[in-house]
Amino acid sequence: MQYALLVYTEPGAHESLSESEYTAVHAEYLALRDDPACVGGAQLQPVETATTVRVADGDTLVTDGPFADTKEVFGGFYLVEADDLDGATELAARLPTARLGGSVEIRPLVPIG
Repeated sequence: MQYALLVYTEPGAHESLSESEYTAVHAEYLALRDDPACVGGAQLQPVETATTVRVADGDTLVTDGPFADTKEVFGGFYLVEADDLDGATELAARLPTARLGGSVEIRPLVPIG
């Protein structure tokens, strides 16, 4: 089964780390990326670069920035393969954001076909 691990970071959490702490945390993100269970993913550009699109009454409305006003920011995702939700949870718990004030949302993918 494939799962998306949606990474929501606490703004400023990584910037508040010392250089050595940041290096160690960054290595943890890379370690999951290098795990054979990880089949894809990406870090997103900062939220300030976002564009939101809506269509209302046939008109396309384009807004700079994200729509949601939330404490956490969607920072990236991993696409992983796991036998079940427990396996995906174990992978998600390895991500530093889960202990640095953010969260990791796990979403099963709908199989194509």
